[in-house]
Amino acid sequence: MEQERPLDLGTYFAAVEDPRIDRTKRHKLLDIIIIAICGMICGAEGWVDIEEFGKVKQEWLQTFLELPNGIPSHDTFGRVFARLEPGKFEECFFQWVQSLSGTIAGVIAVDGKTLRRSHDEANGTKALHVVSAWAVENRLVLAQVAVAEKSNEITAIPFLLRQLALSGCIVTIDAMGTQTQIARQIVDEDGDYVLALKGNQGRLSKEVQETFAFQE
Repeated sequence: MEQERPLDLGTYFAAVEDPRIDRTKRHKLLDIIIIAICGMICGAEGWVDIEEFGKVKQEWLQTFLELPNGIPSHDTFGRVFARLEPGKFEECFFQWVQSLSGTIAGVIAVDGKTLRRSHDEANGTKALHVVSAWAVENRLVLAQVAVAEKSNEITAIPFLLRQLALSGCIVTIDAMGTQTQIARQIVDEDGDYVLALKGNQGRLSKEVQETFAFQE
């Protein structure tokens, strides 16, 4: 009998369709996905890091993964994830995270990050930029949204926030997300916010500086 994968990852990601043709399937899709997720949880920041994580932890991984041809290369991780249907993967990932999160309280840190080595120059694909919601007390990524190539974090953050239960939480966002509509969305969801203030909000930034100067 196949051993149960940690946190039952296999159950949640079984719905992700394998984009490869049969003759190129040297590694099981679920093995690739689970190694990548475990690697990211342990701090991997790119496909090379994930491959290294897999090799270091191969003995442990083999206790619940098939690994018919060992640990996939970083190129294999990159090619497979580049071809996965992002909407379905995101849906499965979100369902898995929600099953773990329980009751979220405290600070939810929203931040953008460009994934290293996620670009594909041969096919003209730029590096993937994602916005994540990190539950500080739970030490858990609650949700993650890819930023469209011709867009920015301002359009991605509202979509990310709609996936979260913000009641009783404090949402922190850097200056890019300091927007009236984003603040209103958080309040409407019964949350609080701490937003960074820089030159992108010139008038408000000036008024705050003058207020602190007056208090002195």
